[in-house]
Amino acid sequence: MNCDIAIVGGGLVGASLAVALARSSKQRVILIEAARPPQSAPSWDERCIALNDASRRIFESFGLWDALRAEAEPILATHISERGRFGAARFAAADAGLDALGYNVPLRAIGAVLWQRLGDSGVELLCPARVSAVTAREDGVELQLESASTTPAQTIHARLLAAADGAQSAVRKLLGIGAETRDYAQHAVVSAVRLARPHAGVAYERFLESGPLALIPKSGRSASLVWTLPSAQAEAAMAASDEDYLQRAQDAFGGRLGRFTDLGRRLSYPLARVVADVCTAPRVALLGNASQSLHPVAAQGFNLGLRDVAVLARRLHDAADPGDAAVLAAFTEARGSDRSRVSGFTDLLVRSFSNRVPGLAQSRHWGLVAVDLLPGLREQVLRQHLGHLGGELGVSLETSA
Repeated sequence: MNCDIAIVGGGLVGASLAVALARSSKQRVILIEAARPPQSAPSWDERCIALNDASRRIFESFGLWDALRAEAEPILATHISERGRFGAARFAAADAGLDALGYNVPLRAIGAVLWQRLGDSGVELLCPARVSAVTAREDGVELQLESASTTPAQTIHARLLAAADGAQSAVRKLLGIGAETRDYAQHAVVSAVRLARPHAGVAYERFLESGPLALIPKSGRSASLVWTLPSAQAEAAMAASDEDYLQRAQDAFGGRLGRFTDLGRRLSYPLARVVADVCTAPRVALLGNASQSLHPVAAQGFNLGLRDVAVLARRLHDAADPGDAAVLAAFTEARGSDRSRVSGFTDLLVRSFSNRVPGLAQSRHWGLVAVDLLPGLREQVLRQHLGHLGGELGVSLETSA
């Protein structure tokens, strides 16, 4: 089986690329995924993802935003603080002349819209199927697939292989591409809370001794709660009763939104920084977590991966040969500074606010004060927050609002 582009990984990043390519090019695209996403009903405590303004515009350019808008809760302002310090950094949508800084959207909704569009797109879907071998050739990449429905193993030849198969990317490992890994020895405990007071569209990031706690608006008087804890504390938090955990979260966050009245189900995820040594190889592009998997602080990871998608889709739009070395070199150049800046920024935040070195707390405090008060620094941080520093993508987004 021959194709122009084979995408490995049908999660949010891989499916977004497939939809974008089906919309913008006439190339034959095959999407390879190990398992279809589970279907679930909407619930007040379901997992969400915070999309910044750049991601909203990208989904709009893919023709998806109208379908997502109904379940997207606008983030009108953000409040960043450290417990025990009066300094805080605040941003509002009005600062950037926007209706919202971003939106908190259920993962279920994004996945459902993407897979519905895939069904109408003409993209060929191989699911369930796993890549068991990858062989790079001068004119393309040969993939060997294993599937319970196909015997013997199926072979696909693609002129370009786009790997979007996660932080532990099988494609990256099969190709021998190295990655720098930093285990933060932390877990993110993800849940949701109902609130006694309206959140007014404000998202909070509060840095604690244990790690950052984020409260992100959901519909009604509810919010996503993401609490980063050292692994041992996270294990204890998962074992605690709902009443005990809710009280701990309340004590950590404080009373800005009144009392937390209900707790949703809890999930725990280990946190590590995994950054591939390169984001391209001959006839191969890495995207999303396969290229860089980041700490959830500041909600940068998926937004960065979606910018990978937008830039690659643009580069492939008129490419006679999607795997040509010049196309991949242009993609690498276009993504280099954004990828390096965001991965470094999140790592610096985690290590700075996790460090208890005497005197550093005062520096962090004055750093937050400076971000709030100094116009030049404030504008730069706001643009990072919005995703408007994404190289060529950022320029185009700022001029196409």
